[in-house]
Amino acid sequence: MLTLGSALGRFAPGSGGAKATDPIVLLGAAWAEIVGEGMAANSHPAKLEGDTLIVTTASSGWSQQLSFLTETVLAALAARLPNAGIAKLRFRVGKLPRRGSAAVSRPGSRAGRGAAPAERPAVRTADEALARFRDDVTAAERAKRTRGWKECRGCSALIAPDAGSTCVPCTVASAKEREHRVSRLLFEAPWLGYAGTASLVEDLDRDEYETIRRRTLGRWWERLNRARAAKRLARDGSDRLVASSYVLLKSELPPERLTPATVRNVLGDELHELLYGRSEQQHDVQ
Repeated sequence: MLTLGSALGRFAPGSGGAKATDPIVLLGAAWAEIVGEGMAANSHPAKLEGDTLIVTTASSGWSQQLSFLTETVLAALAARLPNAGIAKLRFRVGKLPRRGSAAVSRPGSRAGRGAAPAERPAVRTADEALARFRDDVTAAERAKRTRGWKECRGCSALIAPDAGSTCVPCTVASAKEREHRVSRLLFEAPWLGYAGTASLVEDLDRDEYETIRRRTLGRWWERLNRARAAKRLARDGSDRLVASSYVLLKSELPPERLTPATVRNVLGDELHELLYGRSEQQHDVQ
């Protein structure tokens, strides 16, 4: 049987398929896991418009609360639908789809589950509201632990039993920190290649290395092209350092095998002249 996580991971824009693999249907099924049960009861992923996910909410108050979770939600969506390209969230107040016989709640109104949820007395002070919130969080955490939820290895937040060892935000943060480490090595020692870099970064595989290498080269080339278009270099000499690392990483040659012709071929005549020809006259404040 195709699991929810597998179906989400295989989704690609324009891939077609049955309703069972429609990204909105799948996101709707996983929405409570992404935003929490309280938020999920008052919001729903409605549709995709380009790189934007439209989320219907029960009120402007719920839209505001969800907006505070934007980064976390986008990270979770990227983990579940890596090919969907969702980069933004937009919230619209509207009618939510019915969830069985349960009614959509509003902040401070009814809570609980079942066909006839009990009416909770209204809180009278901020202290009472805070105490109720703490009790609700404790009860929700206890229920999750009973269902087999476990603690994230990074931040101790509870995650689903079938999830990995870390929550989505921690997984994303770890990936960013790891990419930063590899990028730094590519800049400081571009001649190391995959084998040398992998010896310094635990569990770095070839595909991950090549992905980071391509992204790093792309960022460096954009910077060098901006300098070429402006016809000036950074006064601190950083553009030259980037160019040197770029040539070594792009050519995949050891420093002793680089020739002036190779450098010019990689950079192009105009950029090569800016960097290495009449250098003292070319420098300016960036």
